[in-house]
Amino acid sequence: MSRDQDVTALIWDARFPLIRLEGRGCSSFLHGQTSARVDGCADGDLIQACWLNATGRVQALLEIRLDSAGADVLVLNGDSDSVAGGFDRVIFPADQVRLGKRRQQRRMQRLEAGKAPNLNQVIWLSETHDAAPAWADLSPCNATELEDWRNKQGWPLGDQEITGDTNPFELGLSAWVELNKGCYLGQETVAKLASRGGVKQQLRCWQSTSETQHVLESGDQLKLNDSRAGIITSVSRDKATGNSFGLALVRRQALDAETLQAGNSDVVVSIARPSAFCDPPARG
Repeated sequence: MSRDQDVTALIWDARFPLIRLEGRGCSSFLHGQTSARVDGCADGDLIQACWLNATGRVQALLEIRLDSAGADVLVLNGDSDSVAGGFDRVIFPADQVRLGKRRQQRRMQRLEAGKAPNLNQVIWLSETHDAAPAWADLSPCNATELEDWRNKQGWPLGDQEITGDTNPFELGLSAWVELNKGCYLGQETVAKLASRGGVKQQLRCWQSTSETQHVLESGDQLKLNDSRAGIITSVSRDKATGNSFGLALVRRQALDAETLQAGNSDVVVSIARPSAFCDPPARG
């Protein structure tokens, strides 16, 4: 299949920093330090989790895999040094956890158009094993293809989405948060957001409605009737049509708008809810 064609599936093949935790207390420790339900998960299961700060802002996106001797924590997005340092600061002898050797982990994921990222389509590979034959029919995507894919599906992996100032519900990461578990880092703020609803902004896909010479950029402001409506976070460009598209954080009062004005030239862009967006829980 030509790179210029609109592919329906790609392979994301990359290496990520991995933090090794060792000891019998790893499950309980990670249960209390991340947004996921880790206690009770089976060895080998991949667990998606946010690492939050005390005010519920996303600092890193993690994948966790338990084993009989401890746990591997892959940092999918964020500063792995900050994650490791944050863990180290709160490990006590009673936790029965210690930091092990860190390494780079090769990870592959099948990306399908129109579908949210799925952990069933993720594998971790050792340096001595290749991917299974079922993955061999797809070529690894390049950086541009990956960026275009995530901007179309609404997957918040960019530095302008994971800024340290956004919370999981704004980014559509509700599935990465377990509300029905005990205390964890950032839990108080996340619980308040869940119970009260109404986050101040949400991630949206945008697309310019016609070809324009003005190329929109990350950081460009969005407006609705001359009022501030949000900010563009990620940008791609369709070579075939000349249209721009990407992701934006749109303020709550503008979420129902079909179009907004973007940048200094007031380029008209359409706004849509991302297919990968997981809505915040309904208020009780």
